[in-house]
Amino acid sequence: MPPRISVQSTLKAFTGSSYGYNPLTAANTSIRAASSKTQVRRKHDPFMMAQARQRKAANVSRQKVLAEERESSLGDPVKSRPTPFIQEITAIHTESHIPSTLNADLNYYLNSKELDAALGFSKDLTEPLQAVDRDIADPQAEKEAVDVHSKEHQNAQEAINRIVNLNNGNTKDRVRLNIMKCIETFGRHYTDSVLPPKPSAVAHESAPVHPERAPRVGPDTGSPEVQAAILTVKIMNLSRHLESANKDKHNKRNLQLLIHKRQKLLQYIRKKERRGPRWQNLMETLGLSDAAWKGEIAL
Repeated sequence: MPPRISVQSTLKAFTGSSYGYNPLTAANTSIRAASSKTQVRRKHDPFMMAQARQRKAANVSRQKVLAEERESSLGDPVKSRPTPFIQEITAIHTESHIPSTLNADLNYYLNSKELDAALGFSKDLTEPLQAVDRDIADPQAEKEAVDVHSKEHQNAQEAINRIVNLNNGNTKDRVRLNIMKCIETFGRHYTDSVLPPKPSAVAHESAPVHPERAPRVGPDTGSPEVQAAILTVKIMNLSRHLESANKDKHNKRNLQLLIHKRQKLLQYIRKKERRGPRWQNLMETLGLSDAAWKGEIAL
């Protein structure tokens, strides 16, 4: 009768089951035990804890230096450099009295010429009439009536000036005035006559000939550079608000949405204008850096 060989014991030896001795499992267990002992020794060793703190502080300081270098090379994606246009917009948003250079900025879509013309017309309408028969006219009474009329007109003019003064308006009125300034400054009805056109591509002989565009009627309010300037005004308003209300999470999210929307617009303008004079004028006037359109913006 042939001898019987136990197949289960041989399989256990080859497969390394829990019944037999496995050197890999023993090595892993010893490594885990050694690492746990090292961790415990590191926690109780003041010298090793001080070394770990020094390494962490060095890493944190290095990361801070790298972030500052990155920010200095790209700039701030939210704030703008103090250009004349930005300073004028900021002066309009201040709560103090408007400087003498901004007296022409009035509320309710008015300008100084229209207001002066309306006040002069009202003065002529309300001026007292002289007597037709000069023989029976009283010069003293006419003079007194003229003086009373001039005083009343002066009082009415002061009241109208207080009403249309931008200091008596709210933030929405100031934002509306700044939007009008953006349309006047960056609208193509103005920039087409000031800036040179973008470089044109070489047309092929087989390319179709398009007719000339009709001349523009009225101010330009829909071009991408105007929309980017309007978004910049809104971003400045929200960032100024968040400086004093840092827990306003709703407006913080709105600020992030506006910044990313402006980034897409700037990338589109840069691509379509081929970094031409219109792109350079927009970035220099608004005081924006490369961080406003380049890379990933994280606030």
